[in-house]
Amino acid sequence: MTSWTNDELTRIEHAEELRMAPARSYGTPRTPVPIWVVRDGDDLYVRSFRGRADAWYRAARASHEGRIRSGGIDKDVTLVEVTDPGVNDRIDTAYRTKYGRYGAGYIDPMVASRDTTLKLVPR
Repeated sequence: MTSWTNDELTRIEHAEELRMAPARSYGTPRTPVPIWVVRDGDDLYVRSFRGRADAWYRAARASHEGRIRSGGIDKDVTLVEVTDPGVNDRIDTAYRTKYGRYGAGYIDPMVASRDTTLKLVPR
């Protein structure tokens, strides 16, 4: 697997949101949806605001592949499910830090949906 460059990490980290287009079962990308993205070290993560029921998330879990666009970066990614509680704790903090200005109505669902955390790995 390849790694993110420092430039890519910085540009995506500072972007307000990311456009996620998970792959359908037959390989073509779904229509991109805007989602929030956070950085932890040299890794990028996303979550589903609506939990496991969200269509983009269901497609992402089924294919584990997608295409992202954010901060001028357009890249194919592998989507890796995250179950490590320590990583999820850091992602909770990253969401609160980056998006806290939007208030509890947005942040609380993102923290509550930690079981939908996906790591974005560039391909």
